[in-house]
Amino acid sequence: MAVSIVDGNKVLTTPISREDLKDIHIGDIIYLSGDLTTCRDVVHRRVVEEGRDLPVDIKDKAILHAGPIIRPHGEESYEMVSVGPTTSMRMEKFEYEFVKKTGVRVIVGKGGMKENTERACREFGAIHCVFPAGNAVVAAQEVEEVVDAHWKELGMPETLWHCHVKNFGPLIVSIDSYGKNYFEEKKVEYNRRKDEQIKIISAQVGFIK
Repeated sequence: MAVSIVDGNKVLTTPISREDLKDIHIGDIIYLSGDLTTCRDVVHRRVVEEGRDLPVDIKDKAILHAGPIIRPHGEESYEMVSVGPTTSMRMEKFEYEFVKKTGVRVIVGKGGMKENTERACREFGAIHCVFPAGNAVVAAQEVEEVVDAHWKELGMPETLWHCHVKNFGPLIVSIDSYGKNYFEEKKVEYNRRKDEQIKIISAQVGFIK
């Protein structure tokens, strides 16, 4: 079973199946252990637009929208110094095809995503999570090992850094495997509450010309 409770926290450990995600819902706080690979814009373009296969298997595993700072130790050994998530929305137009082709289960980034990712999560059984911004050093400390690196010709931020992580998080589930979208649902709620408050405030300051 890929889902366990550790010190009161729900932890997903790769490999992760669709069944493992059925009781995880938007707004839940989870943690991740196992395989996590950084995947940014150029990687998504190579997979979706150029039809290239990833040199690392991410099926039933996790990706992180991030461009880390890495300290090399020799030619094949690396240390994760900082790994802050980048804006997930930049990958939105690629994410449906990316999930379909790669079989990735967990997408981690910054901020929300929209219809393409909702559809991918619903059809293929995946989730999108948000890592709290401003905690890049904390995130790096949760990387146990940088296993290997692929497509290094793209430069440090865009390289595929395949890592092993332990209790990586906290991660806020923003899109669940049912396609529900936490950010979009909250927008509706916040706009309704905003309109209510504007009416109240306007009535109180209506004397001001």
